[in-house]
Amino acid sequence: MKQQALLQPYDMKGLELKNRIVMAPMTRSRSDNPAGAATELTAAYYGQRAGAGLIITEGTYVSEEASGYINVPGIYTDAQVKGWQLVTKAVHDKGGKIFAQIWHVGRLSHPDLLNGKLPLAPSALNPNIQAYTFDGFKDTVVPQEMTVADIKRTISDFKQAGANAMKAGFDGVEIHSANGYLFHQFFNLYSNHRTDEYGGSVENRARLLFEVIEALATVMPLNRVGARLNPSLHNAQGMMLDEGSIPVHEYIVGRLNDYDLAYLHLTEPFTPVDDIPYAVTQVAKHFRPLYKGTLIINKGFNGETGNTVIANGDADLVAFGVPFLANPDLVERIRQEAPLNAPDFNTFYTPGAKGYTDYPVLGN
Repeated sequence: MKQQALLQPYDMKGLELKNRIVMAPMTRSRSDNPAGAATELTAAYYGQRAGAGLIITEGTYVSEEASGYINVPGIYTDAQVKGWQLVTKAVHDKGGKIFAQIWHVGRLSHPDLLNGKLPLAPSALNPNIQAYTFDGFKDTVVPQEMTVADIKRTISDFKQAGANAMKAGFDGVEIHSANGYLFHQFFNLYSNHRTDEYGGSVENRARLLFEVIEALATVMPLNRVGARLNPSLHNAQGMMLDEGSIPVHEYIVGRLNDYDLAYLHLTEPFTPVDDIPYAVTQVAKHFRPLYKGTLIINKGFNGETGNTVIANGDADLVAFGVPFLANPDLVERIRQEAPLNAPDFNTFYTPGAKGYTDYPVLGN
C-alpha cells in the first residue's frame, strides 16, 4: 500500500497531529436543551471521530446575541463549558486533538432567535435570505448597525469564549471569519457601508478580526488560535463577491503572518465563480504563496485529491466535512482506500442519535 501524504504526522506549532486529516466544522443542531450545551451524545459523536489529526467543532456561539440557528451549542455560560468538557475528554481519551470554532452569525440571525431583538451587523443591510427558527424558515430582517460599543462588547465576548475554551479543555480555537457571518460581513463592501474606523479601506474592514486576535492573545497562546476565511464566497449566505473581496482577503492573509497562529483555514468556492472576473477559482493555490504558516484547505476533497494538494505543496492539512459526518472511521477508510458510507441528508440537523452516532464503521 502506497504511503499517503494525508496519513503522515504533522507538528502544528508544537501540537503533534497524528495525521494531516482535519474534521471540518459542521453544524449538527443536537444541543436541544434549555442550556444550549453540548451533551454526552455530542461527546460520543466527536469521540467516534477522534482518529482525525485535528477536529474543529461545529460553530459555538460566543454570546446569546451571536446566535442564529436553533439547537446549536454556546460557549458563554458555565453549563456550556461543562458540556464541552465532556467533548474534549472524549476526544483526548482517544488520543485526538480538538479546537472549538467560536462564532457570531451577525445579520444572518432573526429576532425570533434573539428574544425579539434585531440581529447585529456592520450596517443596516438585509441579507435577504432565510433564517431557521423554532417555527421554521423565516425571512431575515434589516439588522441593527453595530455601534462602536457593540463592537467592543463583541470583541470582549470572543475573548471570553477563548478563555472558556481553555477552561473546557480544548487544544485551541478557530475564529469563524468566513461564510457570510459577522467578520465576513465587515470584510465585504456589499454588507459594510460604514464610514468609521470599521469601514471603507481594507485595513478598516479587516480591523475587527485583528482586534479579536489581539484580545485572544491576552487569555491564551496565539499558537493555539486559528482563523477561517472563505475569500471567493459568492451568491451564498447572503454574500456577493465584490471587486474588493480578494484584495481585503489578501491583506488579511498577509497580515496574519505577523501573528504566531496555529493555522489559516481556507475554503474553496461554495459555488462556481469562473464567470466572476475578480474571483479566485483556486483558493489554496492563490493564497499559499502569501501565507507562511500552516494552511488547511477545505471543500469537496477526497483521499486522492487530499493527498495531491499536500504533495503539491498547496496546503499542509486537508479538512473533510460531510465524509466525516457519515464516516466516523474516515481516516481508516482513507488508509485502506475503502468505500465511504453515504450521508443521510435528512438527519443532518435533527435531534437524536439517528444520522449522528449510528453510522457504521469498517468491520461492522
